[in-house]
Amino acid sequence: MTFLTSNVALLILTIIFGFVAYTLAHQRIRSHVARDGVKAHSLVKYYGVYAALWTLVPASVLALVWAFAADPLLINAAEARLRLAYPSLPPSFLELKAAQLQNIAAGFIDAPDEIMAAEAAALKESMNRVDLARVLTLLTVMMIGFLFAFLRITPQLKARVAFEGFLRRSFFAAAVLAILTTIGIISSLLFEAYRFFSEISMIDFFFGTHWSPMVSLREGTETAADEAVAGSSGSFGMVPVMLGTLLVALIAMLVAVPVGLFSAIYTADFAPRKVRNVIKPALEVLAGIPTVVYGYFAALTAAPFFRDAGMLVGLDVSSQSALAAGGVMGIMIIPFISSLSDDVISAVPQSLRDGALGLGSTRAETMLRVVLPSAFPGLVGAFLLAFSRAVGETMIVVMAAGVAANLTINPLESVTTVTVQIVMLLTGDNEFDSVKTLSAFALGITLFVVTLVLNIAALHVSRKLGQRYE
Repeated sequence: MTFLTSNVALLILTIIFGFVAYTLAHQRIRSHVARDGVKAHSLVKYYGVYAALWTLVPASVLALVWAFAADPLLINAAEARLRLAYPSLPPSFLELKAAQLQNIAAGFIDAPDEIMAAEAAALKESMNRVDLARVLTLLTVMMIGFLFAFLRITPQLKARVAFEGFLRRSFFAAAVLAILTTIGIISSLLFEAYRFFSEISMIDFFFGTHWSPMVSLREGTETAADEAVAGSSGSFGMVPVMLGTLLVALIAMLVAVPVGLFSAIYTADFAPRKVRNVIKPALEVLAGIPTVVYGYFAALTAAPFFRDAGMLVGLDVSSQSALAAGGVMGIMIIPFISSLSDDVISAVPQSLRDGALGLGSTRAETMLRVVLPSAFPGLVGAFLLAFSRAVGETMIVVMAAGVAANLTINPLESVTTVTVQIVMLLTGDNEFDSVKTLSAFALGITLFVVTLVLNIAALHVSRKLGQRYE
């Protein structure tokens, strides 16, 4: 019985039901056409797909609902029984008992006492009954769906139209799901940011020049240890953090844009095919390197190199500088700019190139005066995507630029970024509803707004400039 109620067995049964439904519907429409001598409205395969969809889709939706609803209900019932069995335990201990009960029911650990053993046995029995009911219910739904579709299959049925309508509704549902996911993310950020701004002034956050979130701001909760760590009463001025983010991203773009754009120009219009087939994949290999590897390279190679090079010319370069982090981040972004710019440049109509060459322009003049201006709106989008990647990068900055929120535009000093501070604030043994932790959501929504504004500005510029070449 355990195998019959397992997810693997249910998946196998579902595949078998779908295949059988497709085959029987396929044979039914063929027999109809041969017996009645009429032409089917759609291709024969669409009738099989029609029956398979009616067999599988309702059962799959029910299986998803069952998966999300059944187990939580069983766990809640088990927790209610635990409260009656252990009336003196506080809620936190009851949660631990509930987690322990699930492990006992799964057979991972032994029961510490008779009460837990009995409750685990009851939970396991309930799960087995629910699994059996799930299998029987899904099989019943599949049978009903198959019979409904099978009886409707006739040569006059517009199976192709029904299939296309199903695809259209599926695409619409996917689009709505993506929009709802975005709305959910933004809503969660706004809710937590609102909690933060209800305790901290927005003016202090957006215009403050000191970032020290490690000290609690509630009166009477500051300790000597906290003050020793932060060295002050603590504040949440985000100007140094945002300035560090923009500084590192700007350095990365100064490295990535020239190299990526020039390599795209060469591979798109100047390189022979054999050379292009070697250079383009070699550049795109950089995109497959994990960011933590870039972080190691920045911390162990780039940062010491810039520090030693600065000492040779009399400059004091920090061992964790924005220059090292931005430079390595620029190397990481080169494949994005190169690949996207290559596609944009290649999309410029060949007739524009031929016209310029026919008027006596050289290949370089054609590229500079015709191709690049025509491709400029697309290039702006490529640069924006690369800038967004630079703004959202974390590992390289953590390992090469440090975590100190210094108010500076000197690329030789240590800085931090918004993403680094979010990671630091949301990891470790931090109280989730503290002001310090809530400040991460304020930083997140601010970064989202900044990126959104950049997207809108770039879209506006692309449309304005693109109209000149239509």
